[in-house]
Amino acid sequence: MQRLQRLLPFVTLIALALALTIATPHFLTVVNLSSVARQTAVINIMALGMTLVIITGGIDLSVGSTLAISGLFGSMAIKAGQPVLFAVAIGIGIGILAGLLNGLMITQLRISPFIVTLGTLEAYRGLALVISKGLPVHEIPDSFSYLGDGNLLGIPFSLWVLALCALIMHFLLENTKLGRYSFAIGSNQNAAYYAGVPIKFHLTSVYAIAGGLAGLAGMVEASRLMTGQPTAGQGYELQAIAAVVIGGGSLQGGEGSVVGTLIGAFIIGLLGNGSDLLGINPYWQQVTIGVVIIAAVGFDEFRKRSLASA
Repeated sequence: MQRLQRLLPFVTLIALALALTIATPHFLTVVNLSSVARQTAVINIMALGMTLVIITGGIDLSVGSTLAISGLFGSMAIKAGQPVLFAVAIGIGIGILAGLLNGLMITQLRISPFIVTLGTLEAYRGLALVISKGLPVHEIPDSFSYLGDGNLLGIPFSLWVLALCALIMHFLLENTKLGRYSFAIGSNQNAAYYAGVPIKFHLTSVYAIAGGLAGLAGMVEASRLMTGQPTAGQGYELQAIAAVVIGGGSLQGGEGSVVGTLIGAFIIGLLGNGSDLLGINPYWQQVTIGVVIIAAVGFDEFRKRSLASA
């Protein structure tokens, strides 16, 4: 059963790609696939951070708002004449700060991650709107567009950024104490505590990393749009969570992988792209994603009950 759960997302991705290839001649083209890659890169980067959070048994509903405020500050820095790399660093730094605040409130105040990040979802978004006065940041130098729309060796540059983030996250999960402790905390937090795991420090670090990745995603999104939008990223948190769950992550914690999350995010990307190509009402995409999340969680619960009764 566990092996089937690991293979199911990959099989689903292949089947979906084959179905779209047959259904429309426009799917398997360089232009369309490049567009899918650029569009899903933002969700993928966010979902990598969400993977780490969900493995610990937590949740971060604020990543969409973190994306917006990070992209806004980064865009403002570029408009003010700062170098692109410095502005990207600012965006990532704002994201880390937002995630750090989430982590500190969760660990120091002992408030549920759901409640904390639900609150900061509104707070960070409101702060972005206050700072920008509800207006997007325009007049950004063309050189900034390379991050979201450029190509390196014929491959979208945002995919290279995603690949680097994925490799780092995979190494972190598989070869560091933070990764091992994250699985331990998500599997049984009390047992991890009595085993001597510094839970508060590692949980705070996890949310800071998730915030930093959301900040990077915000800069990629701003680069794609060539504008800093205070309203950017609305609903992205649900897509990031869906990518982790579809990829085999468990909302109860203790399970998740980088590869599974990447596959889950690309499944969501193909669903959206296929709907556009086939002329399906885009609102049905939300219905489909919701159904897929319920199905994935239901399958996970069924698997766990089967193992418990075996």
